[in-house]
Amino acid sequence: MKLLYVTSEAYPFCKTGGLADVAGSLPSALAAEGVETAVILPLYDKIGPQWREKMTFRRYIYVDLGWRHEYCGLFSLYDRGVTWYFVDNEKYFRRGRLYGEFDDGERFAFFSKAVVDLLPSLDWMPDILHCNDWQTALVPIYLKDAATRWWEIRHIRTVFTIHNIEYQGRYGSDSVDQLFGLDRGWYDDGTLRMDGDVNLMKGAMLMADAVTTVSPTYAAQLHDPAYAEGLESVVDAIGWKMHGVVNGIDTVTYDPAADPALPAHYTAADPAGKAVCKASLQAALGLAQEPDTPLIAMVTRLVGHKGLDLVQQAMDGIMATGCQFVVLGTGDRQYEDFFRWKAGQYPGRLSAQILYAEDLSRRIYAAADLFLMPSRSEPCGLSQMIAMRYGAVPIVRSTGGLADTVHSCQVGQEDGTGYLFGDYDAGAMLSVIGQATGLYRGDRTGFDTVRYRGMTADFSWGRSAAAYRHIYENL
Repeated sequence: MKLLYVTSEAYPFCKTGGLADVAGSLPSALAAEGVETAVILPLYDKIGPQWREKMTFRRYIYVDLGWRHEYCGLFSLYDRGVTWYFVDNEKYFRRGRLYGEFDDGERFAFFSKAVVDLLPSLDWMPDILHCNDWQTALVPIYLKDAATRWWEIRHIRTVFTIHNIEYQGRYGSDSVDQLFGLDRGWYDDGTLRMDGDVNLMKGAMLMADAVTTVSPTYAAQLHDPAYAEGLESVVDAIGWKMHGVVNGIDTVTYDPAADPALPAHYTAADPAGKAVCKASLQAALGLAQEPDTPLIAMVTRLVGHKGLDLVQQAMDGIMATGCQFVVLGTGDRQYEDFFRWKAGQYPGRLSAQILYAEDLSRRIYAAADLFLMPSRSEPCGLSQMIAMRYGAVPIVRSTGGLADTVHSCQVGQEDGTGYLFGDYDAGAMLSVIGQATGLYRGDRTGFDTVRYRGMTADFSWGRSAAAYRHIYENL
């Protein structure tokens, strides 16, 4: 079985969020499961020279997108059991950032069309195209469209994974032919039409042979209008082909016993180095050198669905527990300004790092005693699994993948790995923060037991890769 995994980002080549972590590690796990795997993504200017010097130029073609006739180069390299293909066009991908451009619709339509047009240029014709989020949502549609004229691709089946349904790829109705180069029939028959707009995610959900999302709980929640962002009727219609497969993490990359970003290494069996990491971070961020003060951390995008309004409401109460607090991330200006303001109010106790730096994030995971994720919605979440791997006990809202990966320790369960609260309420969140800091101060042996369970839990990609292989085989 031959798989082409289609993504708009993949670690370690380029990253803005969790999709890159998934795309950077799941393909290697699938290859280990015996699936012949390749990945294709754009050749952004952010992909560094250490990778470019390993690439081989394969060929170039021209991609027709409506009235446009655009150059398209193909490069490749082999790494970790996977062939990685890179689609080159400097007009679209030499931008200094991956997303947020005025012409993102055109950029990723070009990429999606290029994926289909480049199929004869690959080492083999795939059996499965696995696409991810709205940036690749046009791939199943371009494939279906091309298959009416190109019999060699009619055997290819498609999988579409929803990582976050909030971002759907919505454009005006005239974009069908003018921007995406498709016949108006794709809109008029309802495939791409949603509330008077083009909705790329809807089209992919209808046209893909299987739809997955990144946790079983999130898959169930998407039938609820509170979570589906207007697509609940589409979710209901395609429920027969929808699957929830919880993400894993790369346990080789995220390993406190070997992570080069850490000032000291440690394991679940010998956690002494974690205290060194905590002291080092406190010194680096100007926090008081207090080894027995619980350190709470957040590494997150500063956007509304991450539960930051709850943190705003409860911030003074959180600090009243006597903890230290570190936040790392960028996002909405109101949240960036809020954390800067609070850092000024609590010098030596609260550090706001309004940036994103991979090495610093790992140092924070390693230093933290508790990790806060009060998300309003969270399709899967990787941070809670990374936090547990590094010995930070998670405090999470019971939603999406957080409910699937964190087991409550609040009533003494033998498999408890963290703290959960159900209501989307600042008081409920503050209550469990009080429980967690209370356990840290009052029963360090009990706290260390919870920490140990998290550090030794299996968050590798093995089980998830086996589930995806089963889906591919059924197709």
